[in-house]
Amino acid sequence: MAEVQIGKTYPVKSRLKPKSKKPTSTTESKYWKKSYKTTQIPNLIYPITSIDFSPLTNDFITTYSASATLYSSQTLEPTSKFTSFNDVAYSASYRHDGKLVAFGGESGDVQVFDLKTRSALRRLKGHYRSVRCVKYPKFDNLHLFSGGDDTFVKYWDVASETELLSFQGHKDYVRSGASSPVSSDLFVTGSYDHTVKLWDTRVSSMNSTMNINHGKPVEDVIFLPFGSLLATAGGNSVKIWDVTSGGKLIYAMESHNKTVTSICVGKILKDGSPESDESRLLSVGLDGYMKVFDYSALKITHSMRYPAPLLSVGVSSDSSVRVIGTSNGVIYAGKKKKKDVDGVSGKELGEYSISSVPEKRALRPTNFRYFERSQSEKPSRGDYLIKRQAKVKVTEHDKLLRKFRHKEALVTVLNGKSPHDMVAVMEELVARKKLLKCVSNLDEDELGLLLNVLHKYCTVPRYAGFLIGLTKRVAQMRAEDIKSSYTLKGYVRNIKRSLMEEISIQNSLQEIQGIISPLLRSAEKAFGN
Repeated sequence: MAEVQIGKTYPVKSRLKPKSKKPTSTTESKYWKKSYKTTQIPNLIYPITSIDFSPLTNDFITTYSASATLYSSQTLEPTSKFTSFNDVAYSASYRHDGKLVAFGGESGDVQVFDLKTRSALRRLKGHYRSVRCVKYPKFDNLHLFSGGDDTFVKYWDVASETELLSFQGHKDYVRSGASSPVSSDLFVTGSYDHTVKLWDTRVSSMNSTMNINHGKPVEDVIFLPFGSLLATAGGNSVKIWDVTSGGKLIYAMESHNKTVTSICVGKILKDGSPESDESRLLSVGLDGYMKVFDYSALKITHSMRYPAPLLSVGVSSDSSVRVIGTSNGVIYAGKKKKKDVDGVSGKELGEYSISSVPEKRALRPTNFRYFERSQSEKPSRGDYLIKRQAKVKVTEHDKLLRKFRHKEALVTVLNGKSPHDMVAVMEELVARKKLLKCVSNLDEDELGLLLNVLHKYCTVPRYAGFLIGLTKRVAQMRAEDIKSSYTLKGYVRNIKRSLMEEISIQNSLQEIQGIISPLLRSAEKAFGN
């Protein structure tokens, strides 16, 4: 008599496979992680207090201790160094034409340097405490504004070294500021008094035109592109505000565990053209994380961990260079990788331009070589691929299940070495309502094999929920056989010993949890306050 088979079956798989806790990598996450080649610039020793990019060449300048260093965006090597500071230098800021750069300092002076000669052209004196915020207006090469720990915000005429305006509205240290991208007369400052103020140099009353309460000491503030939105960083949160509606809060991002120290705007290319650029908000904090925030969709798109607290971050105007400064004097400079061109890898092309790389002639049906292609020939972009259907590998227990030989399938996986296949077959037999019948038909040797397998895997967390219940049913159904066999009694004693050890471990873990839980609640209240 021919054996009964069903027409189409699939290999059995266990339903107890745990879900991976590792987050899935999105396309944008791969962009920020893999499209930059990171170079570590060590041995600066002191914390990197600020980073700023040239608006023309993408070269960047960093401040640390009583010096500032200019780096090339092509080689990521230092090209020049500024050391004419009496104390710690802060807040490097390029002028709009990229010819001058201004610095604040611990001494309270604002110094303006010529990039070519590295000589100090102007020294602006007016603050009596350290200056942590210096910015040039977007379209103005003659003025700049500064904010210091004396709570004053000052507007300067650089050429004459004259203080034109002095704004007094903050009640604590002024540590950050930004100029408007749409007007040279508007700028904002952030202070440790939890407020962000919008100033207009055309207002005669010298009062702020808009006040925003961030809720925590403000570490950094920037205008987002087009100037209608404002981003502030303070505490462990970054907040987005609508300037056109009088400072209305749009969204608060609280994904950092410690203080957010710096924020900047970076761009991504969707299809390689500048017209499709989309801006993202980058934030770094003392927790060592860099977060990428899509403020149009209001969600975090990427997160990256560094081995030290982060103090500053900057991205070039075309997002070809990304620089992050740490508290231990290490700079992580990431340079955009060059895309492959006609099979040429993204290595440096030296003096040769991309257009000088010879293109491989495409084969067409009019060419005789088109019909002599071998199987190793790679398809071109326009070819339609017909993939060969992969052959499903059928194991021995799957073949037996196809023929409804349930007991033999169970014994086969019990003799195997894969607990995953064993549990998968048992689950399939449960679905067919045949598992208990197979257990009842096992002889003494096969029953011993089953008990030995249950002893090995019944305390494994992945399979415990299923196998412990099965162990109980097997002991109940085959109690008489177990009592009459010394070997089977030994297996049962081993199972009992394993279960008692597991219960003891679980009790110990519950005691530890009872000790730790009050400590965690106390820590949450302390950090919450």
